[in-house]
Amino acid sequence: MNPPLPLILVLCTGNSCRSHLAEGFLRAAAPGRLRVASAGSKPAGFVHPLAIKVMAEVGLDISQHTSKHLSEFLNQPVETVITVCGNADQACPIFPGQMNRHHWPFPDPAHATGTDDEKLKVFREVRDQMRRVFEAYAAGRIDAVKGRA
Repeated sequence: MNPPLPLILVLCTGNSCRSHLAEGFLRAAAPGRLRVASAGSKPAGFVHPLAIKVMAEVGLDISQHTSKHLSEFLNQPVETVITVCGNADQACPIFPGQMNRHHWPFPDPAHATGTDDEKLKVFREVRDQMRRVFEAYAAGRIDAVKGRA
């Protein structure tokens, strides 16, 4: 019997934008190799429509993601916690079985102002920054597993 896949939990305060972008990229980059979830310390209760839109632009559907509180994961073996905003980093508890913790802060696109096009531009910029980081992280995790095989 194979051991369960390691759970990567991406945390942000509102769990409406950045954590879902990261979750989408990690799931797409390491299907069947990692379990990925996201949550927030003060969940907004929704996934931002512009986050859904910019991910669809790169072929990833996060429209079924939900905004969750990090407490939903306190009784699960979380192998790695990645915080993507300063507030979540400060509020982050230690999870059972947690072996790794990373803090990679990104600007919050939900705070973008201006016209719809200007807001969309900010969401795309953050998406592209996050894509580079999380695809590289997933590739590194896959390479590490191959190295142990």
